Amino acid sequence: MAVTISPARAAASNILLKIAHNQGHCDELLRSRQVELLTPVDRNLCTNLVMGTLRWQMALDSQVDAFLTRPGNRLSEEIRIALRLGAFQLLHLDRIPAHAAISESVELAKSAENKFAAGMVNAVLRKIAAGGARSRHDSTTPVGIASATAHPAWLVERWAANYGLEAAAAICAFDQDQPPLHIRIVSDGVEEALQQEGIELAPSSYLTRARRVARGDVTATVAYRKGLVRIQDEGSQLVAELAGEGAAILDCCAAPGGKTTILAEKNPSSSIVACDVSARRLEQMKGLLRALPESTHVRFQAADAATLPFKDEFDLVLCDVPCSGTGTIARNPEIRHRLKPEDILRHRERQIAILQSVMSAVKPGGRVLYSTCSLEPEENEQVVAECLQSSAGYRLLPLQDRLTGLVETGACHAEGAATLQETGFRNGFLRTLPGVHACDGFFAAMLIRD
Repeated sequence: MAVTISPARAAASNILLKIAHNQGHCDELLRSRQVELLTPVDRNLCTNLVMGTLRWQMALDSQVDAFLTRPGNRLSEEIRIALRLGAFQLLHLDRIPAHAAISESVELAKSAENKFAAGMVNAVLRKIAAGGARSRHDSTTPVGIASATAHPAWLVERWAANYGLEAAAAICAFDQDQPPLHIRIVSDGVEEALQQEGIELAPSSYLTRARRVARGDVTATVAYRKGLVRIQDEGSQLVAELAGEGAAILDCCAAPGGKTTILAEKNPSSSIVACDVSARRLEQMKGLLRALPESTHVRFQAADAATLPFKDEFDLVLCDVPCSGTGTIARNPEIRHRLKPEDILRHRERQIAILQSVMSAVKPGGRVLYSTCSLEPEENEQVVAECLQSSAGYRLLPLQDRLTGLVETGACHAEGAATLQETGFRNGFLRTLPGVHACDGFFAAMLIRD
């Protein structure tokens, strides 16, 4: 009987192929028209296949290579992806019958017009399904943790050196699961409306306006379509909350806009300028602000943050710079496959240029909140240290005091703040670690101009 490729597996294969050819990122590709046209069940399967295959790709390749007759031979991307998809389903998705995972992977290989490769895919996946060699890993070493959790060894070694082996293991474990889905409650009454539409919410860890989604598709709700609720990691929300208030505010790397919107919420009478190098992304941001009656005080301007056209103009600047994103690998698993050690230094050069540009845009007495979603010191403390050394008149303002202020205003839970005070600060900087904290990994530092 002829086997057809299910829409979910066809879409997943297409997305993984585009990612392999650097033609997009999983977050945007999973929102493509091809995925939107799938049924809810197929959409969910497609997402699981893409994200799971990317998360376990290194381990899947190792399993597959163990059964190749000539493991040194280079496989085409189409065949490699067919093998990964099949192996992921066999090893990690118990509810999918082995015959379905194998037969449809074989059909994916046939669609690549390689009949010999289709036979090889069938043979390899049948050996994996039969319980072929399973690797054992030493979880007491960075290399063992990296192998067990499908991470690059060089990256885990860095985390172990910077944060300790236990924290490195927690980060890797967090990266291998679906990360918690957090939302931002924009207006009162929204939580009840979401519950009426079948959304089950759980308390947040730190912020009073944040919630964790325990069950349901928030994007299908009326509240989401009206902009009354936003999907935004709680760590990202925390950074924007810590930025605070000002009469004249600049968000210099504003897209995708979640932090800008929080600044607008907290500063309804302020003048806010949202800058980004991409005019297209700035245009997309405007939809996030549509639910705020005071959003007319936000002005959008396309500009390169490294060469800002401002001088001594702002009381507060949020400087959330482009970075390696190693704190968001659970959400963006392909980062681990693309990132190279030299990329971290390349990001650092750009970050220094941006922060130095931003420091010139601040009034005397004004503040800069520098932040990244990177776990790497070269992009964080070292950038701040170099810019403080090269820019006279600035000093570091410990962020612990800002967190105390959030508790006093009711923006932050006292219990969550106590946890952050104990585990999230070092030398006046905020740092959240995935798995150690219940959110993505973020770094933040506050600089004040005397």
